[in-house]
Amino acid sequence: MASLSILELGRVRQGSDRRTALDEARALARHAEGLGYQRFWVAEHHNMPTVTTAATALVIQHIAAGTTSIRVGAGGIMLPNHAPYIIAEQFGTLATLFPGRIDLGLGRAPGTDQMTLQALRRDPRNAHNFPQDVLELQAYLRPVQPGQAIEAVPGSGTNVPLWILGSSTFGAQLAAELGLPYGFASHFAPQALDVALEIYRERFKPSEQLDAPHALVGVNVIAADTDEEARRLATSQQMSFVGMVRGKRELMQPPIDDIDSYWTPHEKAQASQMLACSVVGSPETVRAGLRDLVDRTQADELMIVSDVFDPEKRRRSFEIIVDVAS
Repeated sequence: MASLSILELGRVRQGSDRRTALDEARALARHAEGLGYQRFWVAEHHNMPTVTTAATALVIQHIAAGTTSIRVGAGGIMLPNHAPYIIAEQFGTLATLFPGRIDLGLGRAPGTDQMTLQALRRDPRNAHNFPQDVLELQAYLRPVQPGQAIEAVPGSGTNVPLWILGSSTFGAQLAAELGLPYGFASHFAPQALDVALEIYRERFKPSEQLDAPHALVGVNVIAADTDEEARRLATSQQMSFVGMVRGKRELMQPPIDDIDSYWTPHEKAQASQMLACSVVGSPETVRAGLRDLVDRTQADELMIVSDVFDPEKRRRSFEIIVDVAS
């Protein structure tokens, strides 16, 4: 079985608050560390009331300070939103504080809407510079070269591992060309998963960081003691995706008994398409579903999203997942 990692959005639950969401993320990372998960990543999203990981580097610091060995990182930083030099300073600082534990996944999408992009003072055309920005960032994180006029302090010489993240073949081609590990966002956009992985592996060129392809696949997994309980817990995530379809972002809602009473057939079709890469069920169901996904994709690593409303049941979900995958 592939190694297991976790993607965290710091979701704010109904009846809770933002500070609690950040502290719950930290507590979950500590729990995941004890279970043997390899990494714990947080994602950059903006102007979303239910997501608390917008200041991604700060959230990583909060989580890394509460853990001791698990790798912590960005899944990812939306590089067009930032100057590469600033990201080199931020993640160089994290790598200095937590040596050998920081990852830096990079995405090309803005992670927000166009109005918020304007508030970030960023030009949508910045996405066209993504390959050049990755190379610039990589250079800042390497040892200083003779005659180099601008140094990232901290940052230079930390060689923070870079990942290319995406949901299309563009990221696969770039990761292959640069010889970097590649993560596919199949937990919300699974349509191009198979072809992207094929392109990545076929075109991969070894680099200083990586001598062979390393493919990470995002997957929604909600595990419980029975299939029925898991399906009920999964309705919280399904309602979150319906909110995206409706253009109405709400706090994470508690599970409901009948999801068909909540969404229309059109909303069900759209949300189900985004959630197609999901495994929901009992330990036996999850074991079979993960095995099928790994057999299909030959993934080196699975990045697990387990959006469960109740923190205790969420921890239980991650316990079941690691148990059946061992």
